[in-house]
Amino acid sequence: MAKSTIDAASAAETVTQAATKGFEQTLASLKEGMAQAGSQFQSNFETTQAKVKENMDKVMKSAEEMVAFGQGNMDAFVKSAQIWTAGWQDLGKQAAASAQANFDASVAAFKAFGGAKSLKDAVDAQATFAKASLEKATTEAGRLTEASLKLAEQSFAPIVARVTLVAEKFAKPV
Repeated sequence: MAKSTIDAASAAETVTQAATKGFEQTLASLKEGMAQAGSQFQSNFETTQAKVKENMDKVMKSAEEMVAFGQGNMDAFVKSAQIWTAGWQDLGKQAAASAQANFDASVAAFKAFGGAKSLKDAVDAQATFAKASLEKATTEAGRLTEASLKLAEQSFAPIVARVTLVAEKFAKPV
């Protein structure tokens, strides 16, 4: 019976060693799997983090471009308004100077009427005044029309430039 006790003890030790070896292998495999999973998680996290950062950079760049573009539009409208205002001030000054010249011509004509020695002199003075007034009015109307058109063209130039920029920017493929 001593041999069967030794065999049983030997078998128990063999089973214990096999169980220990199996447990250690399982534990090693589990540790390796956990390490790989952690490494994979870290890799996926870093990839996701890099993509999020890249997309945020794109969003920020787009936002900055939109702000700059909006600022450019505002600058164009301000410039246009400045040109328009300055132009109308100049046209107002020209109209006032023309009105003053017309008034002076009317005073001179009135004096000529008052100094006429005959009806023929009065009619001639009236005809000369009427002809000069008509020519001046025609000339002034043409000049005022030309200046107004030029002012409109100049004042809308900054806005037209922005519209052209928009057309060029959105015509390009992304």
